[in-house]
Amino acid sequence: MKNKLTSIIDAVSLIKDNDIIGIGGNVLHRAPMALVREIVRQKKTSLQVVKTAGAMDVDILCAGQSVASVDAGFIGYESEYGFANFYRKAVQAGTVKSNEHACYTIISALRAAAYGVPFMPVKGLIISDLIEKNSYFQVIQDPFSGENITVVQAIKLDVTIIHVQEADIYGNAIIDGTLYDDYTLVQASDKVIISTEKIVPTETLYNRVDIPHFMVSAVVEIPNGAKPCSCDTKYDIDRAHIQEFKQVATAEDLAKYLNDYKIIDRGEKYANV
Repeated sequence: MKNKLTSIIDAVSLIKDNDIIGIGGNVLHRAPMALVREIVRQKKTSLQVVKTAGAMDVDILCAGQSVASVDAGFIGYESEYGFANFYRKAVQAGTVKSNEHACYTIISALRAAAYGVPFMPVKGLIISDLIEKNSYFQVIQDPFSGENITVVQAIKLDVTIIHVQEADIYGNAIIDGTLYDDYTLVQASDKVIISTEKIVPTETLYNRVDIPHFMVSAVVEIPNGAKPCSCDTKYDIDRAHIQEFKQVATAEDLAKYLNDYKIIDRGEKYANV
């Protein structure tokens, strides 16, 4: 096995402009926020973002003008935090293209890519405006029954970023709590970058690995790497931090926000964000 432990700077450098990038976690839970902030710091542009249900992660990327399009079933903060306004305004202004899905069709599109097939049937999507408005949905004839069935085009990812609770230096990773669709993202991706709360000895992972080393390109140790989102068994949502970000209004505000957390994200010291 190859040692894949690296810095956040070098890990995020694997992401190139125009890449199709999958983001792990779900809404405000176990999103790879330190990696997301570093993407904006490195001024990545024209990314095609894919996430079943996103929130602050997608919002920050839109604030940093890193995004060309978003394929998602839902983008928004959970109820007490309101809209993802940077995303909303970018879509309204036409600077970000919103490819609207149901959450299940994102998962189906990723499964198609993981299986190496060009599309996946989605039985639940029979009557919907999404079919009429979006070219990545098609209605075809089932060759067995002769009935019509909707299919969704595969989404093949260049890179996926995921935050986990534990990993070893080779990239073997453990996810405590809900997996969400993280493993499907990994299967559909050419490269996988993992941030972890803690690097642990390989022998402690025996029989527990959720993501195996051979599917991982780089691993970074970042305590609190999901904050201000939650990370099951580690910490809850940091409401004050989210409210701080929600006050960002200008490019200068965003630069200050990113700079305030740069030392923490980059591992020069460890502290709560």
